[in-house]
Amino acid sequence: MSRATTESVLIGGPSGPIDLIIDAPEHVRGIALVCHPHPLFHGANTNKVAHTLARVFRDLGYAALRPNFRGVGKSAGEHDHGIAETEDMLTVISWAQSRWGGLPLALGGFSFGAFVQTRVAARLAEGVTPAGRIVLVGTAAGQVTGARSYTTLPVPKDSLVIHGEKDETVALANVMEWAEPQELPVVVVPGADHFFHGKLHIIRGIIERAWEPLA
Repeated sequence: MSRATTESVLIGGPSGPIDLIIDAPEHVRGIALVCHPHPLFHGANTNKVAHTLARVFRDLGYAALRPNFRGVGKSAGEHDHGIAETEDMLTVISWAQSRWGGLPLALGGFSFGAFVQTRVAARLAEGVTPAGRIVLVGTAAGQVTGARSYTTLPVPKDSLVIHGEKDETVALANVMEWAEPQELPVVVVPGADHFFHGKLHIIRGIIERAWEPLA
């Protein structure tokens, strides 16, 4: 039986330490970056949706890295509405690639973390190592509760977008409006709220069914 590990590490970032949880299988065949929800609304890398994404990625053969955004846990810096956070996430990816090499790269994010991952994906697309797969859950798009507004970037057409039918934070209509011009399908979970209470196993099942095993 393969042995999985979980470790906490601090790496150097643009504004100081970045606090990471790493869930890794015994044989690492890919790297996955998982981003948590809004840090000013109690978001952290221990969030249940982020935790679920990390464990699914681990079980698919990826070393799953869950950084804390700026000002959360032991991560230095102040919240920057996704701008500096994007640079931090690119730093985490570079660190992971220095540790595990040029393995397949996946991105996963929940809520504000999904918004950040659209920015990370756009930056990676400009370079030599674009993300191979992207999973976005409860994606922050348009006007959301708390008088916040997001201009969420387009993502590749094979991205997996999952949203709750009864999301009370980011209306399903917002995500549909973002996805429509991209001709991007959205997987809607009936009855699910923003945090997918009682529905986390459905997220796992959707990802596992959509994923092609790593070679």
